[in-house]
Amino acid sequence: MIRAKRKMDHIKLSTLLGDGPLTAGFEDVRFMHNCLPDLGSQNIKLSTKIAGIKLNNPLLINAITGGADVLSAENQMLAEVAAATGCAMAVGSQYGAVTRKEGIKSFEVVRKHNPNGIIFANLSADAKPDIVENAIEMIAADGLQLHLNVAQELVMPEGDRDFSGYLHNIELICAKTQVPVIVKETGCGMTKEQVRQLLNCGVAAVDVGGAGGTNFLAIEAARRQDSGYNELLSWGIPTALSILEARIIVAGNNCGLIASGGIRNALDMAKALALGADAVGMAGNILLKIKLEGVSSAVQEITKMFELLRNIMLLTGCNNVAGLRKIPLLFSGTLFQHIACRGYDLPTISNQR
Repeated sequence: MIRAKRKMDHIKLSTLLGDGPLTAGFEDVRFMHNCLPDLGSQNIKLSTKIAGIKLNNPLLINAITGGADVLSAENQMLAEVAAATGCAMAVGSQYGAVTRKEGIKSFEVVRKHNPNGIIFANLSADAKPDIVENAIEMIAADGLQLHLNVAQELVMPEGDRDFSGYLHNIELICAKTQVPVIVKETGCGMTKEQVRQLLNCGVAAVDVGGAGGTNFLAIEAARRQDSGYNELLSWGIPTALSILEARIIVAGNNCGLIASGGIRNALDMAKALALGADAVGMAGNILLKIKLEGVSSAVQEITKMFELLRNIMLLTGCNNVAGLRKIPLLFSGTLFQHIACRGYDLPTISNQR
């Protein structure tokens, strides 16, 4: 019951608190306009691949909920949106479902209402390898997300305090699991050093889960009603920088890259893809749209987002998702300063050579 209440608190507070205080960093990225695109809208393809799995479009409705039967309605609606738009989808953590049989219905409903879609299972990165197959079989998953949420756990009153052995455990799961394994951060981002470690463990993709979107530190601070944790609310690596960090490692290494954290519209999506992502994840804004206006409104919004993404791609002269990574970019502000501090070669990282 404690876990179920926590899941419900997360949903309630994620819609109340919003993003921030950090931004995701996309305001510091600009495209170079192409006035001679030599391209028609009919030629633009949104399909992409992640972890060897073909996706109809680059949007993943990312892990956000599940684990309590009362949340079945939310996951059903998310699944219906995914089915109607052709988006891949990841469920929230199934740990309680596979270890204590809690909230199984809230996960099974996803496959029931999206029988032919791409769906990812989800467990903590410290989950014992012998329970992984149960999570995958529960929803006939096409892949497995392992989430990293160290900062959230530290603010959570009932959270873990020991995070040793994670890398070894991830390696064991990758060796044992038959589906691709994706390791996802949950709002604090990744650096190139950690991405390299994960790549060496055998992961098929990383989801950088950068700062600037749903702030789980703020959510946990609100749950415990302790303002003493407010100084940690701006902790983390903004999503735009985290994509660049990961790109340096995954490029040429057959490892997929998902960008999530504060991606809220088509322009954010296009910038994330141009920075190096193969796909982008959204969660909080889609769930909020569903709760306020219903499934059909969320479907319409995503459909419009894809139309705008095609227009942006046309304005850059690019006819496919992978091609966006070759479009010259301009950096400014905090992101430019971060790039300089990390010692990266600016012409290379901005797609200008």
